[in-house]
Amino acid sequence: MTAKVACAGVAVLDRVYLFDALPLAPGKHIATGYRENGGGMAANAAVAIAALGGAAAWCGRLADDATGKTLLAMLRRCGVSTEGATIVPGGQSPSSAISLDPQGERLLAVHLGAGLPEDAPVPPTAVDGAGAVLADPRWVGGAEQLFALAARRGLPRVLDADVAPPHILRRLAPQADHVIFSERGLVEFSGVADPGTGLAQAARSLDATVAVTLGARGSLWWRDGRAIALPAPSVAARDTTGCGDVFHGAYALVLAERGTIEEAARFATAAAALKATRGDGWDGMPRRAEVVDLLRQGWA
Repeated sequence: MTAKVACAGVAVLDRVYLFDALPLAPGKHIATGYRENGGGMAANAAVAIAALGGAAAWCGRLADDATGKTLLAMLRRCGVSTEGATIVPGGQSPSSAISLDPQGERLLAVHLGAGLPEDAPVPPTAVDGAGAVLADPRWVGGAEQLFALAARRGLPRVLDADVAPPHILRRLAPQADHVIFSERGLVEFSGVADPGTGLAQAARSLDATVAVTLGARGSLWWRDGRAIALPAPSVAARDTTGCGDVFHGAYALVLAERGTIEEAARFATAAAALKATRGDGWDGMPRRAEVVDLLRQGWA
């Protein structure tokens, strides 16, 4: 039976501008290329789960504008269930502007939309048949609803703890039992710049599996009272946009399949590395056979 993960959070239409070198000063800059991709933390994770052979349900808020209609159609085309979506008349859907260089580095500006109600519902049916859930901090009300539904069913609850106001991260993290920070998210949560020290501080305050992703440097996991490093494979990065979200989605999928934390962490590391090599938004999501092949090859 295909494992299902229910995801709650943001979906964003990414408008990507390509540059030979990222602009470093204000002014007019001529891009060498342009494309539009689907994006957003929970939506990226859901699309990654579907591409990796899982069943994904996305719960979130979109306006009935052109951007929202485009995102909804893209999610469905990628095999993601959108029955938990709330469509808001007269609102404004989330969008972003991304400046990207040939090495995959980026400048990212996100507008999280307007007129999207915080109290929009997450239907209880979203977790029917699910083996795990995942939420991001961009829709606090949705994350709390999803985590409560999952807790009542004894399901793993994964928080994608990326950059957000500290009070939001501190509100949501205790409701999850797997809290995986980005490096900047961990700084926001702990107030500590060093990842190992910040992770130790987070672990003391949370009854959860706690980790921090470090991009090309891999990740750190708090296990048995210490930070354990999991390196990432060395790849030629083309576009790092969404790699952290792919990591979280792949991790949640393995948990939904009843894999161990170690299996989930390695699978997620391989999936995120593969995503970095191709870019192309939702069309560039890695497939399961590719991830399995990279795991078989191993890396230092």
